[in-house]
Amino acid sequence: MTKRRTKPTNTKKQSFLKRISIIAGKVLLWFVLFSVIWVLAYRFINPPITLLMVQRNWERKTDDKPKKMVQKWVKFEDISDNMKRAAVSAEDQLFLQHMGFDIKAIEKAYASNAKGKKVKGGSTISQQTAKNVFLWPGRSYIRKGFEAYFTLLIELLWSKERILEVYLNVIEMGDGIYGAEAASQAYYGKSCNNLSRSEASLIAACFPNPLRWTPKRPTGYIRHRQYLIMRNMRRLGPLDF
Repeated sequence: MTKRRTKPTNTKKQSFLKRISIIAGKVLLWFVLFSVIWVLAYRFINPPITLLMVQRNWERKTDDKPKKMVQKWVKFEDISDNMKRAAVSAEDQLFLQHMGFDIKAIEKAYASNAKGKKVKGGSTISQQTAKNVFLWPGRSYIRKGFEAYFTLLIELLWSKERILEVYLNVIEMGDGIYGAEAASQAYYGKSCNNLSRSEASLIAACFPNPLRWTPKRPTGYIRHRQYLIMRNMRRLGPLDF
């Protein structure tokens, strides 16, 4: 009498895991292809809107406030050198030297946060641009992972000029105010191409919290930040792109 052969009990499990791995691989491949095409497209096409802009308008709606999104895109060459230098001096003085990440700044921020001090960020202009353009607002390890990925992509596929151009056109600079041109018009009544060093540094001083701070009513802390930024601008000198 012959015994009936029985298949190993783990055969179905192995088959299921194989199907899952194939599906996961395809999803990953499509994500990489889509993200590369997306980033490459924005090298030539100006981002029309960001998720932060959508969120801010939603917050205004829940507060029974009218929608507000003031933004006017300006080309890199039409942004004053003072505004470019102020942004780099305030946010990322090694912008032209790194490949998207300032390791020392990240280590300092981590050490400061580990000591229980006020939470600090070590994000470069490239990281902030990746976050603002391609991702959602918030803090999580998942979003940080995506941020690192998109930061590498824009560093590889965009020029430094394009990164700074996009950054200075989409960054939040006030309540419903986005970009250097809208900020310059709102606070000084003129184009960002004509910003003085003092004006540009005061706008940049408010970058960390533009809903709390404004160049129209600078606090003592903001004035001190403005002084430090202007000092860094003198030390930085011309930006050599």
